[in-house]
Amino acid sequence: MFGAFRPTNPLSGGLLWKIPWRLSKFQKARQRKRLRAVDSLVATLDTALTKKNITTKAVERWKEEMPIEQEMVPKDKYTIFDRKEKKYRKSMRKLPKWTRVSQRVNPPGY
Repeated sequence: MFGAFRPTNPLSGGLLWKIPWRLSKFQKARQRKRLRAVDSLVATLDTALTKKNITTKAVERWKEEMPIEQEMVPKDKYTIFDRKEKKYRKSMRKLPKWTRVSQRVNPPGY
């Protein structure tokens, strides 16, 4: 084709908007803040339920299985396990809706 509707070459192939592998320090701070907010919510729920002598399986299971933000290793805070990746880890931002999903527990050793 000639003229105004000429096809253009793609910019060095692949995606135009690339996602950096690492999180910035500001994104890491927001991630830690999110984790602490969930921890405080679970603690508030637990104290409110114990005052009324009520137990909930979901809250008890969360407290048993999920580590709090201070107990987590930085690798688990900012990356997630993915068996298809080269080193079995990928950046938290590669997960769709990564701000809403809890990814606290990962397989040991990876």
